[in-house]
Amino acid sequence: MLTEELEKLALSLPGTQENAHFGTRDFRVGKRIFMSLPEAGRAVFKFTPDQQRMLLEMEPGVCAAVPGGWGERGWTSFYFVDADEELVRQSMETAWRNVAPKSLVKKNGGA
Repeated sequence: MLTEELEKLALSLPGTQENAHFGTRDFRVGKRIFMSLPEAGRAVFKFTPDQQRMLLEMEPGVCAAVPGGWGERGWTSFYFVDADEELVRQSMETAWRNVAPKSLVKKNGGA
């Protein structure tokens, strides 16, 4: 998957806007970030710690916990270039649901 495809997918999720913090592009719903693009070929998704553990077990070559406290809170590096497109889509939607207002998630059938 290309960066442009990832961006387009993120912006297709309801209420998503592109922004930036600490010089890094991010995608958020309201003020809450669900994905950032810190470098070419890597996205960082907002998962719960349990979601992160499951993904790290299932996809160790594609995913890695962000070092330090951010990773302990579920932030996960996702190397998307060679990843399965369906896995990328599902992971992004999960991250979106984790931060989107419950009313927006419900209105959109959970994304």
